[in-house]
Amino acid sequence: MPTRLTRVGIGALAVAVPAAALILVSQSAPAAETSGAAASLSVVHASKPADPIVNVELPGGSAWKSAAERQKRDFRASRSSSPHQFGTVAYNKWFAREYMAQKYGWGDDQFSALEQLWQRESGWSQNAHNSSSGAHGIPQALPGSKMSMFGGDWATNPETQIKWGLHYIKSGYGTPAAALGHSHSHNWY
Repeated sequence: MPTRLTRVGIGALAVAVPAAALILVSQSAPAAETSGAAASLSVVHASKPADPIVNVELPGGSAWKSAAERQKRDFRASRSSSPHQFGTVAYNKWFAREYMAQKYGWGDDQFSALEQLWQRESGWSQNAHNSSSGAHGIPQALPGSKMSMFGGDWATNPETQIKWGLHYIKSGYGTPAAALGHSHSHNWY
């Protein structure tokens, strides 16, 4: 009889384990999280769930969140590695290509679609603003303040705008090609 696997996880960390072994995780109350509380990991045999075989201390939830935040912060298509000056159309395209490849795994075909889409929307200018609708920035967010979820500098920083715009495309359309297709058929995305 094949072994039945069960998926068990803590946030982004998940493992598949045989049904014969269970991973039990308990964590202190959220208030204790800031004081460095730890999660306890116990591996137990299914027939004797009360008898732990192994106990391992894992960092508390704040450590997992910190690691995720560090990963986001550490991703940066480094301005120093860019062959273009920050804030120029060439830089904005370079950053978008690098970021979308690393963050979403999209290649040249999707960048080509994105390039057309945002050329049509804003000419790749972080200062583009539609005074009649209020749409702002490279992705023409409506209202522009939506982009604040990626940074308080949303009104002027092309990186913040690009990150938000790619997130919006991924969430709403799946890919830049699909967003471009929608834009062609509806004249908006």
